[in-house]
Amino acid sequence: MHMFLSYQFLNIGLTLPIYLCFDNILEFLIIQMRRINMCILCLVICASYTCLNAQAIVPKFGKGIQITAQDSSFYLNVGFRFQTLMQHDWNMVDDKFSSLEDHSSRLFIRRSRLKFAGWALSPKLKYKSELALSNRDNGGGNSSRYNNAANIILDAAMEWNFHNNMSLWFGQGKLPGNRERVISSGNLQFVDRSRLNSRFTLDRDLGIMIKNYQKFGEEFILKQVLGISTGEGKNLTSANEGGYAYTLQVEALPFGKFQSKGDYVGSAVKRESSPKLAIAVAIDVNRSASRERGRQGDFIFNSPDIFKKDLRSFFVDLMYKHQGVSIMAEYAYRTTDDGDPNVYNTLGNVSATYYTGQATNLAIGYMMESNVELAARWTNVLPDEEVGTKENQYTLGLSKFIVGHKLKVQSDITLRAIDESDDELITRLQFDFHF
Repeated sequence: MHMFLSYQFLNIGLTLPIYLCFDNILEFLIIQMRRINMCILCLVICASYTCLNAQAIVPKFGKGIQITAQDSSFYLNVGFRFQTLMQHDWNMVDDKFSSLEDHSSRLFIRRSRLKFAGWALSPKLKYKSELALSNRDNGGGNSSRYNNAANIILDAAMEWNFHNNMSLWFGQGKLPGNRERVISSGNLQFVDRSRLNSRFTLDRDLGIMIKNYQKFGEEFILKQVLGISTGEGKNLTSANEGGYAYTLQVEALPFGKFQSKGDYVGSAVKRESSPKLAIAVAIDVNRSASRERGRQGDFIFNSPDIFKKDLRSFFVDLMYKHQGVSIMAEYAYRTTDDGDPNVYNTLGNVSATYYTGQATNLAIGYMMESNVELAARWTNVLPDEEVGTKENQYTLGLSKFIVGHKLKVQSDITLRAIDESDDELITRLQFDFHF
């Protein structure tokens, strides 16, 4: 019956009244949500086509399924992607390649995402929603702060272009911190992001942002983003335990726009005929931060007897592309308002420690005519003495881009050199599919 109804929807559109099969559709949707598979996507598309009397098109692989209302009052782009990752890890006894021990391996779904984006009533009112489907992607919500639910919702935001080049963004999504974090995980140059990102990123949060950009002369572009957010991260349902966070980013593109928004895409998938450069500076002040890394990490026990501190983060980054060459560089710095990462209670005892310090990340790649890229990355992490130990990561990557970032195979090998500890060797192979 369910297959019959879907077939009828696809072939006769609105000629079959919705109310006659509503119960069946609801039951079918519940079953598929439990299984979390591609039938969800089919049902959404069928329902959209039927209810909106819309036109659905698939322009080409990698562009998603595009649905436009017959009266042009609504546009929806539906996309789905997943990453299958194989990873091997070794411990290097006494930091020697000849002494590899404690081998471990994993083969798993690193990410699986369902994405919706488009506009309503006018292209000036845009929306975006992204859902995490894999277990590796949506964990971490097993506490009362998340209502004991999975972190399925990654993005859920709207953006209103209310005046010229100014827009108002509100909802949940990525903050304008380090560039590597803002780049989609489906558009990365390597299998995954660097250690700088995992330790210092602003990540996602709920809030509101004002965005603006200005053009000077023929090419020079200046962008500004000012935001206020909860300071505690995504998907929280409990009351705010700290203060709010304030973020400001200024970005300059002296040689004009990149092709296909390439300033936030890893690798030179689009070869720039002339040099393109983007430089950004961002600051973030998280008042009475309630988590050890701002919007990530463990929560600090919420009590009047524990004195939380403001976390201050500073970022500088750039992206350069010309022909097959791409260069991305980042610097991150985080400190507390008094320079001491420790959190004390009324007795003067240490109750928690914020992750503070600095990190640098540099990545260089060359895209050959065959769409095979060789890339190298160096990441240096220098946490404050009370926080952790210094480490360097050296990564070599080899990737084949079959259809840009939409269909690709990536591999890399990383040496993780950790002070006062045995080094680690990591190899990864990942397949990425995105329609």
